[in-house]
Amino acid sequence: MRMIASILTGLVLCVASVPGAWAQAVPGAPDLPAALRGTSFHWDSPALGRGLDIYVRLPPDYDSDGPAYPVVYLLDGDSLFPILAANHLFLHYDDGLPEAVVVGIAYGGFDPSVNRRNIDFQTPGEGVPEGDAGAEAFHSALRDELMPMVESRFHVDPEQRVLFGQSRGGAFVLYSAIRDPDLFWGRIASNPSLTPGLESLLEAPAAAARDDLVLVLTSGTRDRADLQVEAADWLTVWQGRADRPWTIHGIRIEGGTHAADAATAYRQALNRLFRPPQP
Repeated sequence: MRMIASILTGLVLCVASVPGAWAQAVPGAPDLPAALRGTSFHWDSPALGRGLDIYVRLPPDYDSDGPAYPVVYLLDGDSLFPILAANHLFLHYDDGLPEAVVVGIAYGGFDPSVNRRNIDFQTPGEGVPEGDAGAEAFHSALRDELMPMVESRFHVDPEQRVLFGQSRGGAFVLYSAIRDPDLFWGRIASNPSLTPGLESLLEAPAAAARDDLVLVLTSGTRDRADLQVEAADWLTVWQGRADRPWTIHGIRIEGGTHAADAATAYRQALNRLFRPPQP
């Protein structure tokens, strides 16, 4: 009997080690945990000539007949959507932030053959080959293709759009702020990586019609030293410029590393957007 029990135990362990075995063993299991439930679809972009995966997290009490929700667009959705979209639930509970529709823009993997963030988020500038600077094409595709699609399907307020980007995605957020200030009410650049391509992030911004635009740049004290210097210098330049069309805030995250504190950056920046300090 002991031998039979040992053999059965071994079979169970072998099955458990097979990817997908548990999912097959639990019929009817939900595809996503409740904090991430919403929908997803594949976006084939004519402008980019390729497709991306789009994930949409809806508030638990989503009501298409009630007040419209703020909408947060997350770059690097393959990694950031599961973390930040789920955490938004707790920001609503603990910080009193408004619920939001959260949209993750993903590539479907991290292999460079499918993940083109190195092209899509790359801003033009000195030392950047023309074919590698895809920020303008990606920005146009977001503005003209994806955002109208999302905002026609879901009950969101286009006056309360937020864009979040991390690292090179943070540089893209700053590029968007300069190229089309009115497109997003709030922008969050987390530990942005600004070079190469810094020159286009210092150009004169396009004219803005709104006077309530906000840009938040976060920088971790344990991020790479060169990135901390770049972020501080960029903030100093723009805080002294009269032509900036946004209120600009710099937030230092004590002990924050380059990527692991994205949730902290998201939390602190959203609090600055929706609950600004009282004078």
